[in-house]
Amino acid sequence: MNFDSFHDLRHTHATLLLKGGVHPKIVSERLGHANNGITLDTYSHILPGLQERMVARSSDLASMGR
Repeated sequence: MNFDSFHDLRHTHATLLLKGGVHPKIVSERLGHANNGITLDTYSHILPGLQERMVARSSDLASMGR
């Protein structure tokens, strides 16, 4: 990877964390964003499957309680 600036490295770090399943709140805190909305607005294109993953995890959790 070639990073032209600190900003490129920061963006890549956030992208890898989100793609790796780290909760956006945690990523937001690491980046120092004032709120989660900034992070979600900036990186929403990376998270197209977020709703689907939430549904799958909810189903898994529900089946564990049976």
